[in-house]
Amino acid sequence: MSISRVEKKHLHGIAELETLSFASPWSEQALELLLSDSAFGMVSEEDGAVCSYASLTIALDEGEILNVATHPSHQRQGHARRVLLALMEEAKQRGLVRLTLEVRDSNPSAQNLYSSLGFSVCGRRKDFYRFPREDALIMEKNI
Repeated sequence: MSISRVEKKHLHGIAELETLSFASPWSEQALELLLSDSAFGMVSEEDGAVCSYASLTIALDEGEILNVATHPSHQRQGHARRVLLALMEEAKQRGLVRLTLEVRDSNPSAQNLYSSLGFSVCGRRKDFYRFPREDALIMEKNI
């Protein structure tokens, strides 16, 4: 497994991963945000195939983690943890001091992963998700 910053060559694979993972997936065109100065992402690959990715948008000295996804055939193998660790390290190098994210209230696996990386619940967004409609927990971490 290799971890690297998202580049244009990864966008098609990430878009496919989005389709497998989310009810409202980002398009390849929308994912181009990750190539801008206001956002970035990290990706894990095996044999040239995208296995997992995480993305973050920047506002001043804070970052918001947008999406984290792992291909179903690579889940529970540490891919998400490794891309998140790389994402947090890049955020720290860029001078960010705080990270936030939203996670489905019904997703204890993701909540446990984020908690194990030092994130803690700081709030709730009512009906944040659609398909199905559900609250999001807001989690944060000072870095």
